[in-house]
Amino acid sequence: MSPNGSESVLLGIDVLAAEGFERLRGARVGLVAGAASVDRHLVSVIDRLIAADGVDVAALFGAEHGLRGEAQAGVPVDDAVDPETGLPVYSLYGQNKRPRPASLACLDALVIDLVDAGCRYWTFLYTMSYCLEAAAAAGITVIVLDRPNPITGSRVEGNLLDPAFSSFVGRYPLPIRTGLTFGEAARLFNQAFGIGARLEIVPCQGWRRTQWYDETGLTFVPPSPNTPTLETLVLYPGTCLVEGTNLSEGRGTTRPFEVIGAPWIHPQRLADRLRERSLPGVAFRPVYFTPTFGKHQGQVCGGVHIHVLRRDEVHAVRVGLHLLDALKAESGSEFSWISQGNGRPFVDLLAGTDRLRLHLEAGGDPDELLRAWESELDRFRVQAAEVALYPH
Repeated sequence: MSPNGSESVLLGIDVLAAEGFERLRGARVGLVAGAASVDRHLVSVIDRLIAADGVDVAALFGAEHGLRGEAQAGVPVDDAVDPETGLPVYSLYGQNKRPRPASLACLDALVIDLVDAGCRYWTFLYTMSYCLEAAAAAGITVIVLDRPNPITGSRVEGNLLDPAFSSFVGRYPLPIRTGLTFGEAARLFNQAFGIGARLEIVPCQGWRRTQWYDETGLTFVPPSPNTPTLETLVLYPGTCLVEGTNLSEGRGTTRPFEVIGAPWIHPQRLADRLRERSLPGVAFRPVYFTPTFGKHQGQVCGGVHIHVLRRDEVHAVRVGLHLLDALKAESGSEFSWISQGNGRPFVDLLAGTDRLRLHLEAGGDPDELLRAWESELDRFRVQAAEVALYPH
């Protein structure tokens, strides 16, 4: 039992250890992991595999933020030698986003233990998809050590990505809030999207889809430098859309994706605009803040702090759409969408469509857009049920 009385869920790494690492015995293994890839006792999965009898960890692979969490969001990471183990670390977030054939040539299996956020924008999902493709080509097995979806696996939100807007922040037609675990996403990618790798999932034990992470008895470890709390992840599927604008999404503050604003925003007016919309489960508090890095670094910004009051009532994507609409109205001519290097609006890649941007530019009601997406979510629920691993 955990200190708060909740029954502790076993992570995939815990289940693998309880099995005596039998399925890896005698294998040369590559491990894809990050700083938050720990067991229920907060021991790194790297240490667990290296200490396991009969398991030969031959190579390490790091996703965004690096193997040990040393890099900020979006910062390319080079190949290196891990200072703790002396093993080669192949970066999957630099010049290469998929494992190179040479890095897999001596391996029998690729073990993936990455921490999810329950959201389509999460680059770790697509690192996993590239690993599945590379492993299929190399003829080696992929073993995914599963973890709970931190924001529950019982709800989906948003639209399905249009493949025309595929990118590293959205590669497949998933909804914005996926309702999947990492292992379930791997099964979906492998089966529905035709990767066809030899795939094994080590499921969690004791997790139910309705459970939030803090109901599992497990300690929350921030999965990235800018998602410090579970409350951040509750809002992230919606507030991350602000990344597609010239306003600050709160990077460079202690509350990224919860604090939103810009130097030209009047906090009280923005808060009043948002309060009028009666969005369930959240409250909007006017604030001033100064980002230490990122957009508007060193400048005083006005904005709002979005507080999660009743998380089961929060529809994060709805909050995000209304937030964009209110920010656009409050900003006037100061508002702009930012572009990628190829000139495409970044919000289109996040949204997986240009309909969101065009709808708001035309003065459309955000709720009208959400209603139009419901039939897409119904189709996805059927597809997701085919790869589900856990009960409600």
